[in-house]
Amino acid sequence: MLNYRDFIPSLRPIVILLFLLNHVSCLNTTGKERSHLVFRYNSYENITSLDPAFTRNLPNIWASTQLFNGLVQLNDQLEVMPDIAKQWTISSDGLVYNFQLREDVYFHQHSAFGKEKTRKVVARDFIYSFERLSDPQLASPGSWVLQNVKYLEAKSNHHLTITLKKSFPAFLGLLSMRYCSVIPEEVVKEVGDDFRKKPIGTGPFTFKNWEEDVKLVLRKNPLYYEKDQAGNTLPYLEAVAISFIPDKQSEFMLFLQGKLDFLNGLDNSYKDELLTQKGLLTEKYADKINLQKGAYLNTEYFGFYMDSPSAVIQSPLIREAINIGFDRKKMMIYLRNNIGFEGDRGFIPKGLAGHSKSQILHYQPERAAELVDVFKKKSGLEAEIKLATDPNYIDLCEYLQRELQKIGISIKVEVMPPATLKQARSNGKLEMFRSSWIADYPDAENYLSLFYSKNFSPLGPNYTHHQNPEFDTYFEKSFKIIDSEERGQLYQKMDSLVMSSHPLIPLYYDQVVRFTQKEVFGLTINPVNDLKLKKVKKQKNR
Repeated sequence: MLNYRDFIPSLRPIVILLFLLNHVSCLNTTGKERSHLVFRYNSYENITSLDPAFTRNLPNIWASTQLFNGLVQLNDQLEVMPDIAKQWTISSDGLVYNFQLREDVYFHQHSAFGKEKTRKVVARDFIYSFERLSDPQLASPGSWVLQNVKYLEAKSNHHLTITLKKSFPAFLGLLSMRYCSVIPEEVVKEVGDDFRKKPIGTGPFTFKNWEEDVKLVLRKNPLYYEKDQAGNTLPYLEAVAISFIPDKQSEFMLFLQGKLDFLNGLDNSYKDELLTQKGLLTEKYADKINLQKGAYLNTEYFGFYMDSPSAVIQSPLIREAINIGFDRKKMMIYLRNNIGFEGDRGFIPKGLAGHSKSQILHYQPERAAELVDVFKKKSGLEAEIKLATDPNYIDLCEYLQRELQKIGISIKVEVMPPATLKQARSNGKLEMFRSSWIADYPDAENYLSLFYSKNFSPLGPNYTHHQNPEFDTYFEKSFKIIDSEERGQLYQKMDSLVMSSHPLIPLYYDQVVRFTQKEVFGLTINPVNDLKLKKVKKQKNR
């Protein structure tokens, strides 16, 4: 089939849109009368694999969420809940996890299972799945998830034991990641590398068809084990249709046309069309679509490379001046339409235990200007800094540039491709950089690991090369604290300790922002921005 990406550059914009409209209208293979049973969304970033071992990015995670299950799952409040494991116990030393598995979970149908076409999930399936994830030959980006596992044991078909090398209270949260989904060994052995495009799992939907770069279709799993509170079998939908249109403006227009049920995020090209500066739907759309907002475990920030030879970067006076020298509230209103929360409470984002309950950073331009003057007098230097960013965040960097000029700091913005920026940041080539940290799992340890001295980049995520022996002691101590409330208090203390030396500038704590058609019901949001469609319904007539 001819790929539209091969000829889009030569078409006029109106022809492009007509083509895309026609393409999406073809996604409904069940007929218009059954349209309410099909959920449609667009993934402008391509899905690269449907194998859960490669769920590194959001498009892959969303698709795999529909196809697979793990031992545990997160609810919308990020609490760990049963999934295939109906219950579990943890030893007092935090090393041994015993899971009792459900006995009514079946794999999707496949010829590799023999004449029955399916079979129940048993404990050894998880052992196979976890060992495969850790296999160097597979080269899964999620292999690190199980690096603390000492050994696995299937004590019976429905009793799985996992023993850790050392206590890690966030381990259950790790197991909720899609990397830890259960897959069938016999299918993988039969299809080999084709498992990435013809997956077999246990989830609420089954794989139907994937035309790469064009569309992916999933169908309802008739064997799915979960039911709603009334005893009805999930999912309610018959199918999920995912398109891969790379242009965000076209995606937006298709959503307005009702051709897509769901729009994720807020692009600069249409944010002022949809939202007021207060972050509400504009009058034009208030009665036509739904808006959902909630905390997102993502902190946007500017980081300093603390090992930089620059005397400006090395100065705690300058780093503090920058942190208090620009107005975050104004930034959120004019650049973000109030989507997100001001980054004035440390690095741990809103929605996680350890997030500060009180404001740490206050806008103090006069104080900031005084700090800059002291630096200049003591050093005899001008306060000049190079700030690296990718093209998506030029507006934020230019805002900071204008604001800091008022207090005597000169910022030179250097724009580079995301991949180049990432590599340079990791290798310590940037004195100041824009970055973000999205949680891998719902525990603040994931954020604080960026400041542990043994995690220096390029081997670890400590891109700022922050180093503090007191912090390191607290960080190591946190692994031994089982009580979540006590651990949260220590996390907050650690976050405050980091911010006292200002190795970074928190900009804002992000929000999940979603727009849906009025006929969509049951689509909830969560701080990890996962897309759960098993309880979604669509009204037949709008």
